[in-house]
Amino acid sequence: MGESKSEVGMEGQRLGASALPPVGVGTWSWGNRLLWRYHSQRDDPLLLHTFQTCIKAGLTFFDTADSYGTGKLQGRSEILLGQGLSRLPPGQRQRVIVATKLAPYPWRLGRRGFCKAAAASRQRLGRPIDLVQLHWSTARYAPWQEKPLLQGLADQVQLGGAKAVGLSNMGPRRLRRVAGWMADSGVQVRSVQVQFSLLSQQPRQPGGVLEVCRELGIRVIAYSPLALGLLTGRYTVNHCPPGFRGWLFARLLPHLEPLLALMSELAADHGSTPAGVAVNWCRAHGTVPIPGLRHPRHVNVMEQALGWMLSADECRALDQASQAVATLMPQNPFQSA
Repeated sequence: MGESKSEVGMEGQRLGASALPPVGVGTWSWGNRLLWRYHSQRDDPLLLHTFQTCIKAGLTFFDTADSYGTGKLQGRSEILLGQGLSRLPPGQRQRVIVATKLAPYPWRLGRRGFCKAAAASRQRLGRPIDLVQLHWSTARYAPWQEKPLLQGLADQVQLGGAKAVGLSNMGPRRLRRVAGWMADSGVQVRSVQVQFSLLSQQPRQPGGVLEVCRELGIRVIAYSPLALGLLTGRYTVNHCPPGFRGWLFARLLPHLEPLLALMSELAADHGSTPAGVAVNWCRAHGTVPIPGLRHPRHVNVMEQALGWMLSADECRALDQASQAVATLMPQNPFQSA
């Protein structure tokens, strides 16, 4: 893997609950043909340029998964991140935090079910995993499988293959139970990743994931903070992206006009964009948003968004404007209760 176990242990000390940067980079689209129409010859040079632009902008936290890129593109997102990391000077490379999610496929069974998957992710990344995450809960289809797999993730930390453990797509009830299991294994859950945006506000409801995580000292990572691009202000009913996103946008955009108008107004006040407003709304609620970035111009928007925060009055205005549309986005079917 290139690093000694002692080096892994020393590096692991920096990945505490508060160590994640204020904004990260999501890489779901890096290898995804179905939703994002990825094409390697066209997109790979641009994505590697985007990675370099992120590093220069101080965006050094990247989230990926071993399922990003299916079939012949298995692990493509991790491969691209590994290529980007390999081109950095050693000192710069050490400052990058990479989180990956391992999919609990039915054939990954028992405490050793993730061993080959974790090793394959490390090989693609060219380094130990900073934050290894269970991609989704198996509570709905194989509840007996979840605890052994989580024990296996704890083993990865204790053996030096990963530095910390996180969760993903887990609701508040399951989160409490799993956090207890992990504590009994001697490994603290550092983060939980959930869908969260102005159009997906379930985690901030009373008794929701945000409240539970504040109580347990777990960091919340907000994926899809731009709602697949709906909150960027780039699209209209007459100008939608192709494919499934276009179908979804055509259905939802007519309901979003008041919210998007307010976001544009606030963006102008801060010299920013609606995307910057959407990301800072997530930050204002104590989460680490990980917007998907596929082009250097996307990076520039996020770099600018790091320089300001929404006021309490601005957050209240956004909360009020989003009340009627706060649950419009389809939710991940793997999300547990």
